[in-house]
Amino acid sequence: MIVYNSGAALEKARVRVGLVGTGYAAKFRAEALLHDERSQLIAVVGHTAEKTEAFVREYQIKALSSWQELVEREDVDLVVICTVNRDHGAIARAALTNGKHVIIEYPLSLDVVEADELIALAKAQKKLLHVEHLELLGGLHQALKQNLAKIGEVFYARYSTINPQNPAPRKWTYNHELFGFPLIGALSRLHRLIDLFGTVFTVNCHQRYWEIEPEYYQTCFCTSELCFNSGLLAQVVYGKGESIWQSERKFEVHGEKGGLVFDGDTGIFIQPEETTPIEVGPRRGLFAKDTAMVLDHLFDGTPLYVTPEQSLYTLKVADAAQRAAQTGFTMFM
Repeated sequence: MIVYNSGAALEKARVRVGLVGTGYAAKFRAEALLHDERSQLIAVVGHTAEKTEAFVREYQIKALSSWQELVEREDVDLVVICTVNRDHGAIARAALTNGKHVIIEYPLSLDVVEADELIALAKAQKKLLHVEHLELLGGLHQALKQNLAKIGEVFYARYSTINPQNPAPRKWTYNHELFGFPLIGALSRLHRLIDLFGTVFTVNCHQRYWEIEPEYYQTCFCTSELCFNSGLLAQVVYGKGESIWQSERKFEVHGEKGGLVFDGDTGIFIQPEETTPIEVGPRRGLFAKDTAMVLDHLFDGTPLYVTPEQSLYTLKVADAAQRAAQTGFTMFM
């Protein structure tokens, strides 16, 4: 078994991987792992027998009946968690306790205290705990970072992702318990801003569900306002479902010398006298890039692009947004 030592080079063996999940993210992870000679995909645990069987046929790996069985296997070094948000914390804790490295799709947990405990557990076990934040690797975010200095001191930002779906799917991403509070389940909306602009001073938030049964909702809409310690004011809008009729994926940043506006995959730099197009790189291949970075880190000690502590801080901001939405009060960080 590979033993992780921070910063230390590892013997060039193959990392044996167990996968929890058979959905969109799990498929991209499986393909990335199978195409990298440093990794060997051993087994998968799915939510339903039908989906698991199809996944096993496609990728020629072993199917297991439970994630508890997976994390206890001696022939698994790394557990990749791509399942419902509710179960992230429990699976990560069990995997780390059993001496496994962990890759987990955000959020690390729906609970801030548990997330903090998991980071401490990973350090105590001397195991890698990597929370994926693909939004930082994508073309839009990289274009933002490359052009941000051009607009001088930033005073306002707005990030809106609205996805109409009619009818809304009856799936876990529309389930209160399985997905979690909207800005926790969709943590990348806040994490992108925090990566760009630093720490947060206050958080306000309002949210509304449209639902006809207790567990699943048909629409959710959430608006949050962040005041950063720098003085920057930022608004985050997140919505999905069947009571919303116009899609939007827009990020705009306004500063003393100009503005950056990204609408879909198109970017522009606005100045008093002219507007200049900004090239935005593709969103394809990000799971493969993240996976390769993890393997680089395990084998060569190469630093990763994000730390679990950074993800935890964003989770704390999202938790503050949830409390603000529940109470109507401004939350101080």
